[in-house]
Amino acid sequence: MLNTLLALSADAAEVLPRFTLGRVLTDWGIDPIPFVVTIWAVGLYAVGVGVLRRRGDRWPIGRTLSFVVLGMGSFAFATMSGLGIYDTTLLSVHMVQHMVLSMVVPLALALGAPVTLALRTLPATPRRWLLAVLHSRVAKVLAFPPLAFVLYVASPWALYFSPWYDASLSSSFVHQMMHIHLVLVGTLFFWPLMGIDPVPGRVGYPFRVLLVLMTLPFHAFLGVTIMGQTTLIGEEHYVALREGPMGAWLPPMLEDQHLAGGILWASGDLIGVLFFGVLFTQWVRSSMKEADREDRRLDLAERRTPTARPVTHASAPATGDDGYDASRD
Repeated sequence: MLNTLLALSADAAEVLPRFTLGRVLTDWGIDPIPFVVTIWAVGLYAVGVGVLRRRGDRWPIGRTLSFVVLGMGSFAFATMSGLGIYDTTLLSVHMVQHMVLSMVVPLALALGAPVTLALRTLPATPRRWLLAVLHSRVAKVLAFPPLAFVLYVASPWALYFSPWYDASLSSSFVHQMMHIHLVLVGTLFFWPLMGIDPVPGRVGYPFRVLLVLMTLPFHAFLGVTIMGQTTLIGEEHYVALREGPMGAWLPPMLEDQHLAGGILWASGDLIGVLFFGVLFTQWVRSSMKEADREDRRLDLAERRTPTARPVTHASAPATGDDGYDASRD
């Protein structure tokens, strides 16, 4: 295995110069699986929007920008830009990619409401299939908020403290499937919390806010753990790289690992706080809409209530103090 890693690192050294921030934007490659996923997802979403427009229906431009530009654009950027080129060379670069795939992409895709778009544009038979999937027992179990939360916070620990990460460094297929896994787990967690699409697992806003706040210490603890440990993650792979030509510019492995842990800690808290802001804004807007609906309901009920006829002195019967009606005499 070490010989294989040495060969891989030697090949990479011929094509990978010193890493700079500029290379994140200028160096691009194609990973087959993320590339195909990106093309199909953007294409199907564009077809759905086109169907609505031809029907004369409106689809918010913000949702399209969120799904296509921020969501799938971030997915393509994380896997095929310089981040994707150098993600097996520097653990710190991989960690940036990890946070984009597990937090930014799922959040943006959820804001794009693709399930709602599909339900409004699919023909009858595929629409029934989609509804059957959404109401299936498997979907309800996977989207169960406590389970989705456990999967979301446990996946990074399993990735970096098991043979999984080493396998992703030695196998291109495993590496690409890891990217898909990060997005899918993030989707299971974030999609019901956004509450835009009719997916299972939706809960009230107080519980949504609680779940988001609970993710912050887990990211921080994992980041601090990676920063503080002396055992190297993916040691064989990164040692092999430094024994090749790239060893002249690659930073010390422990230093790069400490930087990766700091990126995980800081970016996890930052994105979590931003998501909390989005969720809190939705909560406020939902409360305001509910208050407006209640006001309209009360106004309608008041208009439907019959008004009592006023009693005048001319028509009122003359009665004595004991209730006797004098007009009968």
